[in-house]
Amino acid sequence: MTTTTQQLVQGALAGLMTLSLAAASGSALAAKGDTEKCAGIVKAGQNDCGTSKSACAGSVKADRDTEAWIAVPKGTCAKIAGGTVVDKAENRHGGAAASKS
Repeated sequence: MTTTTQQLVQGALAGLMTLSLAAASGSALAAKGDTEKCAGIVKAGQNDCGTSKSACAGSVKADRDTEAWIAVPKGTCAKIAGGTVVDKAENRHGGAAASKS
């Protein structure tokens, strides 16, 4: 591998690492701030928590499941087509399993 190619590869890897760190810190900041649970907008397998049909995050099998939610900054959910703010017992951590206890 030539020096120029090595520099390009190293630069690309450094850029990817920087983007990953920025995304992770953005998620952490959003989690600390005011958020709301927004259902009906999640892609399959991307939900943040359980639903009445499943007990864990990332387990929803269909896009835009009306119970599957993700945390978004407060006031954002109402601006997304199909988004509904939820605050049901089955939509807390543990989903269906937690609501039975």
